[in-house]
Amino acid sequence: MDFKDYYQTLGVTKTASDKELKQAYRKLARKHHPDVNPGDKGAEAKFKEINEAYEVLGDPEKRPKYDELGANWRQYEQAQQPGSQGWPAGSPFGGAGRTGNVGGAPGGYRTMTEEEMREMFGDEDPFSDFFKTFFGGAGSTREAGRGRGRARVQKGRDIESEVELSLDEAYHGTTRRISIKEGGHARTVDVRIPAGVKDGSRVRAAGEGESGANGGPAGDLYMRVKLQPHAAFERDGNDLRTKVAVPLTTAVLGGEANVPTMTGSVRLKVPETTQNGQVFRLKGHGMPIVGKPDQRGDLYAVSEVQLPRSLTKDQRQHFEALQKIEKQS
Repeated sequence: MDFKDYYQTLGVTKTASDKELKQAYRKLARKHHPDVNPGDKGAEAKFKEINEAYEVLGDPEKRPKYDELGANWRQYEQAQQPGSQGWPAGSPFGGAGRTGNVGGAPGGYRTMTEEEMREMFGDEDPFSDFFKTFFGGAGSTREAGRGRGRARVQKGRDIESEVELSLDEAYHGTTRRISIKEGGHARTVDVRIPAGVKDGSRVRAAGEGESGANGGPAGDLYMRVKLQPHAAFERDGNDLRTKVAVPLTTAVLGGEANVPTMTGSVRLKVPETTQNGQVFRLKGHGMPIVGKPDQRGDLYAVSEVQLPRSLTKDQRQHFEALQKIEKQS
């Protein structure tokens, strides 16, 4: 049998550390695994070569003998104990002493369990959508290493809390510190609440829920937002609504009026003969849109024409003169 350079197979040097070997093995196994390349005989053959190489180099006893004996290492190994195949002894999918072929055929392979997939590729691997489809979607719990006596891996429970915000806090965004009691201990979590958040919405802090069991991931923390009423503004989605006081003479003759906004007052041009309850739209003066910090809703200003509470003698004379004109027209 021809001598196989296992270091070359894994693409590492002879001085590679155990960590570097494992990283190289996982990268190549991810690329060439038959479950990822169904029907590709070349990928299947390459996958077998990768496993054979890591079976030796990933074993703290086999690797020194391979380095020392070179091409004769296999003969020495056969003289010591029966050969074994399957998942490499040092790989994350098995242990030393496993004998026999995997999958029932000489030199064959078997389909990895979901736990083995996750150990190799992790939850954030680019093939994750493929794996979810392959396994039918993973729930919050799973049996790790079926048939190998491991404890049940379970995701931690989600935690939900309510937080009250003023409209000003919802407009600018804010941070809330939450105290979480777990296992007799308390911890604090700072949760950033984005600008523009709406009443009743939930803000998620990933991984800040209860701890998982047996190495499982932590749950999430959800903060349900409750907005306090505001004295000057009513909210409608991303828009705001407010009232603007318009003096009677300004409503009749036209002019300007001050309109309150979340960032200060602005001047509104009031046309002549403005009616009480007339609505003016101020574009871009509403609430920020979550996820789009440069965009805002609109502000709708409703005119409230202000009538005088009392009249001077001159004012009364002018209104009486106006009344005569109206009767003549």
